[in-house]
Amino acid sequence: MKPVAILQHEASQGPGILLDHLCQQSIPYVLLAPCAQGSAPANARDYRGIIVLGSNHCANEQLRWIEQERCLLQSAVQHDVPVLGHCFGAQMLARAMGARVWRNPCAHIGWSPVWVSRCAQSLMQLPAQAMLFNWHYDTFEIPQGASRTMYAQHCLNKGFVRGRHWAFQGHLEVTEASVRQWCRDGHEELLQASGPAVQTEAQILAQLPQHIAPLHAMALHTYRAWTDQLERPVSVPVSVPASRPDPVSASQFTTAGTLNRFHLKSNAYLRMRL
Repeated sequence: MKPVAILQHEASQGPGILLDHLCQQSIPYVLLAPCAQGSAPANARDYRGIIVLGSNHCANEQLRWIEQERCLLQSAVQHDVPVLGHCFGAQMLARAMGARVWRNPCAHIGWSPVWVSRCAQSLMQLPAQAMLFNWHYDTFEIPQGASRTMYAQHCLNKGFVRGRHWAFQGHLEVTEASVRQWCRDGHEELLQASGPAVQTEAQILAQLPQHIAPLHAMALHTYRAWTDQLERPVSVPVSVPASRPDPVSASQFTTAGTLNRFHLKSNAYLRMRL
């Protein structure tokens, strides 16, 4: 069975609760690190689906791995391999569909309400309004043939859907631990960020306990709806070998100039502080 490819770009921006969902659904996955490895796969048909996570980079940067990632998503759109984009991943999917990515009028960092379109309410079983975690400076144009799924006061385009390809200009995947780690890693950035849609580190963490559970409920509804679109095996084996490898992924990330390598197994990853 083909795995789902998860493209992770930052050590502190992991798949979080999304990985939990994949494991619960027994959906195999491979975790890739295009930014650290300097390259991305070329053929989307090698995977059942492609998940693209956030990044500290801009989707418009002229970097080899970003261009390769855009080509991978173009391949996915061409061959109808479902894509799920988060923040940077949403911008990359928009670019792959021929839409523009540009600077949002203001930075969008912290917790803020989003309004959900009737289409998305029905498709993803979501409420009309929800609280989303954000950390982005750019925004995207809704691609041709796609429909807006979410919008917010300070960012009109917070999500879109086109067929089996879904994009969110925000983070449904975060956990309490990953938000705290993100704030630690981005401490200096938060001190410098300003604007009507920017929260301080103290504000983000103060609202974390009340918002994380509803966000997880929203995320799981969304992820369940998206993974329901994935191709499923046409038959179930009569017997399973006594010993088989766990889903394993190797990733590389550069931190403070040092290349750190870690070997991830699904169960071990769920226990990590992302």
